[in-house]
Amino acid sequence: MSGGRIRAFVLTAPGAYEVQEIPAPVARRGEVVVDIERVGVCGTDMEFFTGEMAYLHQGHSSYPMRPGHEWAGRVAAVGEGVDRGWLGLRVMGDTMLGCGTCRRCLRGHQHVCEKRSEVGIRGAQPGALAEQLAVPVSSLHALPDSVDAVLGALVEPGGNALRAAQAAAPRAGDRALVLGPGTIGVLVAMFLRAAGAEVHLMGTTEGSLAFACGLGFDHVWAQESVPELPFDAVVDATNAAHLPARALELVEPGGRLVCIGLAGEPSRVDTRTLVLKDVTAVGVLSASPGLDATIRAYADGSVDPRPLVAATVGLDEVGAVLAGERPADAGPGPKIHVDPRSSAAGTAS
Repeated sequence: MSGGRIRAFVLTAPGAYEVQEIPAPVARRGEVVVDIERVGVCGTDMEFFTGEMAYLHQGHSSYPMRPGHEWAGRVAAVGEGVDRGWLGLRVMGDTMLGCGTCRRCLRGHQHVCEKRSEVGIRGAQPGALAEQLAVPVSSLHALPDSVDAVLGALVEPGGNALRAAQAAAPRAGDRALVLGPGTIGVLVAMFLRAAGAEVHLMGTTEGSLAFACGLGFDHVWAQESVPELPFDAVVDATNAAHLPARALELVEPGGRLVCIGLAGEPSRVDTRTLVLKDVTAVGVLSASPGLDATIRAYADGSVDPRPLVAATVGLDEVGAVLAGERPADAGPGPKIHVDPRSSAAGTAS
């Protein structure tokens, strides 16, 4: 970075993008500037690439935009009113930036603030697919030395998964079923396993099922072969509109149904079944309340998400990844990381 400029990946329209040189961010009052070390590519980013993301049609987002909300880096500069002790610390940041003054924010629910911005997703807050990012210091979470940049960029998806696992309320010996062995589904399964549950996963592709088996999950099923067992909790981590209803069919009476996946069309659930089975249903939107606990789980090794990262690419390769291409030497995991400082493609993490 020279002359006060940085490189950044910018979506200019559906399917159109540029790696641009833009002015380096400046830390305003209450903000820090972070040197970005790793960014995770998420399904939400792919929806922005295709133009299918709902926020685009609801007026919450517009092109040009810079995605990237799963990130880690080191604080390079602090603005007025920010403790200089942040300088040099490795951090990750909350995606959800509430207004700070409404009833929801004051009750600790800034992640559902009506006026919130979301880093790289909603509103005017740019994302982390750049060499540097300016964010409010209030959104930062410091990372211990045992949580490097790769793990740090997995905290945000991990926080979502942890909250889903907590919503399933597993007790030791409970049997839980996770629908969808993608990034979030596998992370949910890891947190459920760490809590002592017997974990089952259901998927549709041979590759994803084989990957889950390779992580030590012994109970992995194709959709048509899920056994008739009493599942104390079922977590839907898919984008399939029909699966929340299937999850309700599969969960035990008195059990818990957790929905963290989002379909492109409305899902239909028969509330008569919900009532007659006395099932508790929970929806999970955001990682925000689960970030600190996720960092602790990564730090103490009770959950190790590293195998999910298949490859790490540079900014120049992001467009191809968003278009659905996998780096030639990618491993079996579902997650691609980006190192904005690198121009090399396909580097193993």
